[in-house]
Amino acid sequence: MSGFVSFVSSGPGDPELLTVKAVNCLKQADAILFDDLSSGPILQHARPDADLVGVGKRAGRPSPKQHSVSRLLVEYAKAGGRIVRLKSGDGGLFGRLEEELVALRQAGIDYEIIPGVPSAFAGGAAAGIPLTRRLTARRIQFVTGHDSSGELPDDLNLSALADPMATTVVFMGKRTFPLLQRALEEHGLPADTPAMLAEAISTADQKLTRTTMGALADQLSNETSKTPALIYYGPLADPDKYEDGSDGA
Repeated sequence: MSGFVSFVSSGPGDPELLTVKAVNCLKQADAILFDDLSSGPILQHARPDADLVGVGKRAGRPSPKQHSVSRLLVEYAKAGGRIVRLKSGDGGLFGRLEEELVALRQAGIDYEIIPGVPSAFAGGAAAGIPLTRRLTARRIQFVTGHDSSGELPDDLNLSALADPMATTVVFMGKRTFPLLQRALEEHGLPADTPAMLAEAISTADQKLTRTTMGALADQLSNETSKTPALIYYGPLADPDKYEDGSDGA
């Protein structure tokens, strides 16, 4: 009889940001297939006898192919027991969740999805800012900074991404951001638009850099760090310059 798979979202990295349901699943799991950013102290919740299998993919590093990860997940589930597929942030945001769901459905394996704290919201909280602002940022948009080839996607809606009334969060975009910033400037988004680089969110290595679109593009043109990061831009609030009535949903 096939096992049962729980897709568990681990949040941005701080184990204290795990949900209660996520912790319970980790404690009950016979095997845990985990992403790189979901390792470390989060795995301390696993049983001592649980199989721990790293299947994470990181830009610029040798990584297992997605079809191999999906096949391995199916093989573990077919062997029976409770399987956890541990994904960083919220697995439904740029987490290749759909491919793995399809593989389980085709194999006739039951599953559940447990949401987690998205890294985009954890970054805003760490910076002490809201992502929506009354009158100036009524909309939030998330976008990936690279496609399957590692390049800036050529089908981005640049007009939407250049909207000065939206808070935009770029996932996996450090390497391609200089190119994106130039394209957005050509679509009318000024180079002095506020921006923030949020690295290693909620971990001991967390670093938040407040800057502008143009300055950040220049910085990242010479960036060699592989630290996971998000890029925020738009009408970002400055916690030192709040004005009554300027912020909120």
